[in-house]
Amino acid sequence: MDAIFSNLDLYWQGFRMTLWLTLASAATALVLGTILAAFRVSPVASLRWFGTVYVELVRNTPLTIVFFFFIFVAPQVGIRTPSFFVSAWVALSIYTAAFVCEAVRSGINSVGVGQAEAARAIGLTFTQTLQLIVLPQAFRTVVPPLINIFIALTKNTSVAGGFAVTELFAIGRRLANSNPADVIPVLIGIGVCYLILTIPSGILASWVERKVVFAR
Repeated sequence: MDAIFSNLDLYWQGFRMTLWLTLASAATALVLGTILAAFRVSPVASLRWFGTVYVELVRNTPLTIVFFFFIFVAPQVGIRTPSFFVSAWVALSIYTAAFVCEAVRSGINSVGVGQAEAARAIGLTFTQTLQLIVLPQAFRTVVPPLINIFIALTKNTSVAGGFAVTELFAIGRRLANSNPADVIPVLIGIGVCYLILTIPSGILASWVERKVVFAR
């Protein structure tokens, strides 16, 4: 246990990096995923095609390959980011957005068709209908699955540890290498840090579901 208590500063460093990476990626993925969901239900065929291709391509690609592309391949074709953290943020956001898109799209499809038809009957455009009528109701139904996606995102940040981002997984690997006799306590400490991040999210999902999900 000495390996944990004597390295609390490193644990805190990794915890903060994982937290910031999770929050930044979750916010970006939520915006991008919502836009993609709008594309998937758009009356414009080209937008539907783009949304479908994006989702099918990204969600069926291993996250490690997405990281590899943005950190090693993208700079070779002129796409550069200021730091490995930004590259990890972009990779996680783009990857997670595909799953957010499908969750939001399922919420959109759960809203009664009659409401969209009524909105069009009073002269609202597709964008206005989606923004004012459909999405507010759709988000109520998809809060729990969205939080589950963001819990998975928290755990996916561990992939960034293999690409020079000093988050929890990278800290755990460093401490395990420098304290070979205390590998198990070190890994338990890393696991506890992840639980501190994910368990409150699960509790939040249950609380929000009780507050905002309405019976149909």
